[in-house]
Amino acid sequence: MGARTARRLDVGVIAQSGVRARARIRAEADERGISRLPVLEGEGPLALRRTRAEGDEARVALIGAMSAPLGGDRLGVRAEAGPGARLHIGSAAATIALPGQTKEAAHYDVRLDVAEGAELRWLPEQLISAAGSELQVTTRAELAPGARLVLREEQVLGRSGEEPGTLRSRLTVRLAGRTLLDQELSCGPGAPGGWDGPAVLGGRRAVGQLVVVRPELEHRMPEPRMVGKSAALTPLAGPAVLVTAVAADALRLRKTLDEACRWLERATDDR
Repeated sequence: MGARTARRLDVGVIAQSGVRARARIRAEADERGISRLPVLEGEGPLALRRTRAEGDEARVALIGAMSAPLGGDRLGVRAEAGPGARLHIGSAAATIALPGQTKEAAHYDVRLDVAEGAELRWLPEQLISAAGSELQVTTRAELAPGARLVLREEQVLGRSGEEPGTLRSRLTVRLAGRTLLDQELSCGPGAPGGWDGPAVLGGRRAVGQLVVVRPELEHRMPEPRMVGKSAALTPLAGPAVLVTAVAADALRLRKTLDEACRWLERATDDR
């Protein structure tokens, strides 16, 4: 990555207090039902690129324009899918949390808003918690009635051969003002004891969540089940399902979550 710079900010200030950067994405459906992107704004390390659309779906990739998040950084992404729109958001590469020149934790906040009849797919690459880093991730999804969501989060604790940094992650999903899921995970130095024990990660270094919200699940809710040997599918209190998985590495974690996503979409797709 190149040098850390930001418009209208003194480099010395950045080094002391971290980067403040936000990105905003909004998809709207036109009169033909094709999703457009009237808002696509990113700054600092949160660069955004349109990618090839598929059918009526708009696609966006997050591009790491500089090393981030580092200690003291405060990054935020807000994505909105308007009524009837379909929005797919991914990333070009894994995000690596690194130690910075300040002892403050880095913060990465994601807000997803999905309107009635819209669909949002939040499918970034893995977040890697490197040794010495400290990161707080907050992801909040607000859905209107009839909205669809596919949300995948993957965390990898440490790069190859190193200990993890401190990672605290909170994921909240709400539908029509009602909470479907509100969970927290803390790992690494300073986390509550037992995070690496048999009841949580069991010595594995990759953990992930897949949340699928679809109106069809109201009448086709699958039973709780295992997905492979290291993932559990749990129905939520609404037309939603949570899949939680642990794995030895990022490749095996992705394979498990992709398998679960394909199974769920086949089981509920009536379109």
